[in-house]
This record gives sequence, structure tokens and C-alpha cells, in this order.
Amino acid sequence: MTKLSVNINKIATLRNARGGDVPSVTQVAVDLERFGAQGITIHPRPDERHITRKDVYDLKPLVKTEFNIEGNPHRPFIDMVLEVKPEQVTLVPDADNAITSNAGWDCEKNLDFLKSVISEFKNAGIRTSIFLDPNPEMVKFAAETGTDRIELYTEAYATNYPKDKEKAIKSYVDTAIEAEKFGLGINAGHDLSLDNLKYFSDNIPNLLEVSIGHALISEALYLGLENTVQAYLKRLAKW
Repeated sequence: MTKLSVNINKIATLRNARGGDVPSVTQVAVDLERFGAQGITIHPRPDERHITRKDVYDLKPLVKTEFNIEGNPHRPFIDMVLEVKPEQVTLVPDADNAITSNAGWDCEKNLDFLKSVISEFKNAGIRTSIFLDPNPEMVKFAAETGTDRIELYTEAYATNYPKDKEKAIKSYVDTAIEAEKFGLGINAGHDLSLDNLKYFSDNIPNLLEVSIGHALISEALYLGLENTVQAYLKRLAKW
């Protein structure tokens, strides 16, 4: 079964809008695991507009499933991840002022840089994943970086799914098949939702993990957090 990792950035955004510690990022992480989530994802950014450095350190001893830290591998980020030692680090090439992640790596252009960074994490025993657009031709360069996994950037799939789901998923299937040839694990995330997740999960081979935040937290406003997590797990189940 594909694992569900819940990105809790939006919980931190809501907390920071008012100040204080309501809602509690740490309590939500604990509750999400209790509700069935198989991982917790955070994406701390330099301006700390949602997840803060303190959150990263506070969460580490509490997360009992899989702790996944995403981010652009600037030196302060690298050092923090090496100190915290999550189960997985996901490298994302987003600009410091980006509202959200908006592109995958050009692994050919950034090959030497990614090799260097990934070797640091792997030497520390941290599994690595790199954010990748659905482009089969980029997979061989991703493999050359030494990464363990790729995370398919699914915004284009989510945008085009209502128009033509078969066309929307084709490049993702092709990329996943290519990744299997190189022995790369496959994660996915960005704009996946209750509406489009099942089709994606059913059609992407070797899909190990999805990281979902914005849609899940938004849907939880209507369904409740526990019900929403259970609904996602049902979408990922293979009957």
C-alpha cells in the first residue's frame, strides 16, 4: 500500500496568523498518526512563514512513523537536517520567496551540486528524495545524483485531471516506468486531493508514498481531520 504522509505546513500557517500555539503543530502531528497517517511532512522555509526551526526540533521526538523534511538545500537547511536526522529528506528547488513549490529539479544542470548534497545526507543514514517534473528523460540524471527516490511534482496532473485524466497522467506513468528501470523509489505530491488521488495511485507503478497537505487540511474543515485521513487511506488502498 502507498503510504500517506501528511504535510502540516497549513497548520503552522493558521497558528502563525494569530500567534501563540493554537492550533498546536506538535499535537496535530501526534493526532494525525493516531488517525492513521503513516508519515508527517514539513517544509520549513527561511522566512519561517509557517513551519519554524523550533517546530522541526519539537517534532523530531514526537513523530513515530516517518518524518520527512522538504526544502531547498541551502547550507542552513542541510545542517539542520543533518542534526535532526529525519527518516527522509526531500530536496525541492523552490526560491526563498516562492508561495509554494512550483518546479522540479533540472538534474542534468544541477548534477554535481545534487551529488554533493545527497552524499552528505546518505552518509548520515538519511533517505533522500528529489522533486522531479514528469519527464522521463530527466530520470537518468536523477539516478546519477545518487538519490534513493524521486518525488513526482503533481500540480500538472491535478490541473488537467478534470479535463482528460488519461492524458493528464501519461507523462507521470512514463516517468515512473523509467524510474523503475533505474531502481528509484517513487513518491508524489502537490495538489493531490480526494478527487484525483485514487486514479493516480491506481495507475502509477511502484508508488511508495504521497505527501499531501493543502487539500487534506482544506477538506478537513468540512469532514474533520480523522475522517479525512481515513478517506485518503481508502483512496490508497488496493482491494
